[in-house]
Amino acid sequence: MQLTTNFTLQELIKSQTALRLDIRNIPSEEEVANLRLVAEHILQPVRDHFKIPFVPTSGYRCRALNRALKSKDTSQHIKGQAVDLEIPTISNLDLASWIRDTLKFDQLILEFYTAGDKASGWVHCSYVEKNRRMAVINIADDKEKQSAFA
Repeated sequence: MQLTTNFTLQELIKSQTALRLDIRNIPSEEEVANLRLVAEHILQPVRDHFKIPFVPTSGYRCRALNRALKSKDTSQHIKGQAVDLEIPTISNLDLASWIRDTLKFDQLILEFYTAGDKASGWVHCSYVEKNRRMAVINIADDKEKQSAFA
């Protein structure tokens, strides 16, 4: 199912971990609707701006898959409201900064980015229609790295 010009439902539910562990990672209609919103408001604008093809590294996760990945039960991935992404040749700091400065989102997290290492970490971004928090967070393994973004 095509969600936007450049993104499909299959791309947002595919998981090597789910395949390996034989977990059925199938979203409900409500979760598909949420994934469409994420694709429309986050992924497609990012693709249109940077003009570089990419596939999100993580999108929808059923509860079993989310737990297998040792993520919290409160993760917005479970509701189809979040994606993790990286774009080839673009620094994750630059990607997160562009999203922060340009798009409407619920939560934006620059995860485990190391200053000077363009490929380090990844960007997590969620979208909801109402009561968006516009929360910007930097998760790093030491305080010095915390100052790199948020």
